[in-house]
Amino acid sequence: MSFEKDDKVVLNDKHSEFDGETGTVTQVMESMFGEATYTVSFDDGQEVGIAADQLEAAADDDADADDDEE
Repeated sequence: MSFEKDDKVVLNDKHSEFDGETGTVTQVMESMFGEATYTVSFDDGQEVGIAADQLEAAADDDADADDDEE
């Protein structure tokens, strides 16, 4: 699956401090092998050079759940 800038994604990388967190794609770069890598921003920082197979689309209701809580 490929992602575009501003897509909400969940990172699946057990070696990352952001594993399991939802973030926003801020940059899409193409590697010299023709595969896309991503920069994803999280609340506490960002992760650079993420492969598409480490990301999954975030559920649409995740963003809305934060707005509903008071």
